[in-house]
Amino acid sequence: MSEARRSMDAEAYEARARGGPCFVCAFVAGDPAYAHATVHQDDEHVAFLDRWPTVPGKVLVAPKAHVEHVVRDLDGPAYLRLMSFVRRAALAVETVLGPERTYLLSLGSQQGNAHVHWHVAGLPAGTPYREQQFHALMTENGVLPRTEGEAATLAARLRAAFPDH
Repeated sequence: MSEARRSMDAEAYEARARGGPCFVCAFVAGDPAYAHATVHQDDEHVAFLDRWPTVPGKVLVAPKAHVEHVVRDLDGPAYLRLMSFVRRAALAVETVLGPERTYLLSLGSQQGNAHVHWHVAGLPAGTPYREQQFHALMTENGVLPRTEGEAATLAARLRAAFPDH
């Protein structure tokens, strides 16, 4: 990938993920220590920019309610509403950034970041094959620097492209 990357303090991130409050719940509650640029929200879900983006415009999508198991904790209609919201976030990413491919992953663990959340990651066009897939998503390979102003501008562009349904 052509954009300059910076290293991320993986130990500090792990300590926060495993020892701090639920990052999604803290964000939804308005805790400034867990602030993210919001892309879109409805009564049940929220989409926001990843604090540690590995690709431009990486968006996280989560239910606002604390849910830990995407399959066990959601009934069929709630799961389908969440997945529809994830799809709409991915369509906004594709509209704004024109990626070669859009990755959708539900990550997290009972040991840290337990709140269900989806990563919507648009792979930039022209990314060399060896830098695609998991390589493109791993913070160990560096994260993209972004100012709060840049995040706000990008979130606004994604919000404007977020489909109604």
